[in-house]
Amino acid sequence: MVGFESPDHWDIAARHYEETAHPFTARYAEAALTRVHLGPNSRVLDVGAGTGALALLAAQAGAQVLATDFSPGMIARIAAAGVPNVEAQVMDGQALSLEDASFDAVFSIFGVIMFPDWRKGLAEMARVTRPGGYGVIATWREQGAATFLLLGQIRRKLFPGREGMTMPEAVNALNDPADLACELIAAGYRDPKIEPITFDYELDIGALAEPDSLFGMSPDWTSLDLVEKDAVIAEVRKMAGERATLPIPSTALIAVARR
Repeated sequence: MVGFESPDHWDIAARHYEETAHPFTARYAEAALTRVHLGPNSRVLDVGAGTGALALLAAQAGAQVLATDFSPGMIARIAAAGVPNVEAQVMDGQALSLEDASFDAVFSIFGVIMFPDWRKGLAEMARVTRPGGYGVIATWREQGAATFLLLGQIRRKLFPGREGMTMPEAVNALNDPADLACELIAAGYRDPKIEPITFDYELDIGALAEPDSLFGMSPDWTSLDLVEKDAVIAEVRKMAGERATLPIPSTALIAVARR
């Protein structure tokens, strides 16, 4: 998953991510927000913000939001939204240039789990959370979500001897609620509460006309030759049958802890 650790990768993907992944991850961001009380003057930090699914929803609730990401391309998409109570800054979530205890709530919706040093990312989140404030993260279960999950399932069926995509270390380390709770406590939080949340990713079968745009972020796709890619597309169409969309149930863990 080395490509996922490069800002350039996310700069290139930003517009496509905003169009495809953002509406899906926003559902988990909204679920996370319902688990935390935010007032109109709450200071909120979004770490690894991507195109701002959490940040923009928190701003709608009246919070004053700082969205950070190491990808200038992602930050540019947030800034382009022009929301007055959202500030967007390029920043390394493993070394936040922010004061201690300066936020009422710190979120990372599928952000910190992509960091090379994710434990440092969690510790930085805790450091900048005020005493009594909230730390909230969302992480995928072991096999990922959406098209990544689907491609993994199809790979194991069609090409059982082929090694699959390596998930980020944190996804493997944090996909059990007990392990996630322990890591949040080690980072400096307390009383973690963790819930599994499942939403369907609705894959538009029409998008199979441009499969590289649909699947191109996954090594389970880019590692295939043309014949193998055709076999994958045929399998997706078979799974969908007569439906215009193929639902892919995708489960995340949402953890809420106090500082």
